[in-house]
Amino acid sequence: MIELLAPAGNLERLKIAYLYGADAVYIGGYNYSLRANAINFSLAELKEAVSFAHNLQKKIYVTVNIVLHNKEIEGLVPYLQELASIGVDAVILSDIAVVKAITKNKINLEIHLSTQASTLNYEAALFYKKLGVKRIVLAREASREDIKIIKEKTSLDLEAFIQGAMCTSFSGKCVLSNVTTNRDSNRGGCAQICRWTFKINDEKNVFSMTPKDLNMSRYLEDMMNIGINSFKVEGRMRSIYYIATVVYEYRKLIDKILNSTITESDILYSNDIINRCANRESTPQFYDKLPTHNEQYYLGREEISNQDFLGLVLETIDNKTLIEERNFFKKGDEVEFFGPNIEPISYKINKIYNENMEEIEVARHPQMKVYLEVPTKLPNGSMMRLKVFDKKDYL
Repeated sequence: MIELLAPAGNLERLKIAYLYGADAVYIGGYNYSLRANAINFSLAELKEAVSFAHNLQKKIYVTVNIVLHNKEIEGLVPYLQELASIGVDAVILSDIAVVKAITKNKINLEIHLSTQASTLNYEAALFYKKLGVKRIVLAREASREDIKIIKEKTSLDLEAFIQGAMCTSFSGKCVLSNVTTNRDSNRGGCAQICRWTFKINDEKNVFSMTPKDLNMSRYLEDMMNIGINSFKVEGRMRSIYYIATVVYEYRKLIDKILNSTITESDILYSNDIINRCANRESTPQFYDKLPTHNEQYYLGREEISNQDFLGLVLETIDNKTLIEERNFFKKGDEVEFFGPNIEPISYKINKIYNENMEEIEVARHPQMKVYLEVPTKLPNGSMMRLKVFDKKDYL
């Protein structure tokens, strides 16, 4: 079984993740979740999310991955029972107390061990397996050799991150946020100190310890061969455009590997698309070697959020495509549509109409609705972006 696992911080992102090809989505519930600054899901939203996923024959996992203090133990079992009653497919946890609560009370929940547990060796994996853990979410710091040995020694399902932010410390072990801001990084309050820049002598000299993002597009096939079952994208607080783009590209790569049709041009093209939608450079990090200075920013950095995401396709009416605008575009722009089950479609904007069907020159107001004369009927939920790369150039 090969699974593409996507993040979702709310229902909109969850639906986009499934629409663009995720096999499963992980979310934070209204309690015990490590992303305190995410919107997270109310009980009603959890029920809706589970129903939506299961109607598509897809899976949904809920994070219960904070490090618990005594005061949280009391409400833990009822919360877990609630998750089981609404049909959550698995919980992702890091604290042994949560494992014990599930097994002792015979709660019908599959247990996945969070990356917060920093599992890097087979003995630790075997220990958790005896406790009832079915899947290990490997530490981001796991090397190819680490993963291979863990799989051979344990036969557990293994989940590995393939895209997203890295921690400057071992996953789940950082206390920089606690020390500097009194916000607990292991309880969802991380202030991301590793993203800060620090003055050295004067304003011109700065130091940072920011890792570049993770990108495993080149190593997907090798990861499958050594036993990875689930390929995980980080980013419950990322935008719908980021989630759609990354899931869409990894879906294509995974399917082509499984169908034995993958080419070098496929990898190069997808890698450029993925890198373009993030605001930091990305590398394979620990997989193929120990990171060096080339895998992090250490003398300052520039993070620029691009404005490529131009609009969301709402529907097609009388051969005109209704777009909800997200960033400025105008007549004459070269754009590209991508979406569920379609190859990217290039299009030059010739005419733009407002909601009154009056022709206009530009769309300049975020979330305004406009019509374009796109000759191809596009699936609802498709996205329009600035055309930067042409697949023909990679052949």
